[in-house]
Amino acid sequence: MDIKAAKAVITGGASGLGFATAERVIAAGGQAVLLDINEEQGAASVEKLGDRSLFVRTDVANEAAVKAAIASAKDFMGGITLAVNCAGIATAGRTLGRDGPWPAENFNRVIQINLLGTYIVTKEAAAVMQLNEPNAEGERGVVISTASVAAFEGQIGQAAYSASKGGVVGMMLPLAREFAQFGIRVNTIAPGIFMTPMMAGMPEDVRDSLGKQIPFPPRLGRPEEYADTAAFIYGNPVVNGETIRIDGAIRMQPK
Repeated sequence: MDIKAAKAVITGGASGLGFATAERVIAAGGQAVLLDINEEQGAASVEKLGDRSLFVRTDVANEAAVKAAIASAKDFMGGITLAVNCAGIATAGRTLGRDGPWPAENFNRVIQINLLGTYIVTKEAAAVMQLNEPNAEGERGVVISTASVAAFEGQIGQAAYSASKGGVVGMMLPLAREFAQFGIRVNTIAPGIFMTPMMAGMPEDVRDSLGKQIPFPPRLGRPEEYADTAAFIYGNPVVNGETIRIDGAIRMQPK
């Protein structure tokens, strides 16, 4: 698939990894629709990206809202060839904390946004992609979801987050196998410690300390490096059913 002609739907696209991916698509000549709940940031991001972009306020865990957003994206771009799932939350809490067992509603909220939201966007975007004319390789579209190294080495307090991201990794291969008949590839990126809006809000010394835990390069990942990986996946037709770690060789410790 040629990124110059990409018609991308990107969740969490108003900032962080999602916005960097949108920038990459727009810079190459493609189009991007940003799905996010932050209306103020979404409007500002589209202003930066220009008239080949659109913002649609969307709660990814709300199936009806996603259906409407995907329809708007299809109308705006004349189709969808790329879906990138970056929306997510990282709510943490010890299962047996000082105030007692962690409420199940907290766990469920993480699952609803990170895992169910990824599934809803994936299925709705793929339903549009299957109608595309195939390229010379028989491809009609690409789905890229965002997991985390926490899917493999979750830390204490990350039971919900790790479960959600492990679920994203786990459903990727069955979806890739099912969507193969339509020429739609499905892959996952598992970032390590990246500079995201949440990370930017931490004190500089904390960010520096986290960066030094990474073997090489000893710094936080940059959003544009996530975007580079997404662009690579989109352009390489044999990358399918795969989870790619981009983590500087870090392996997370228990805490």
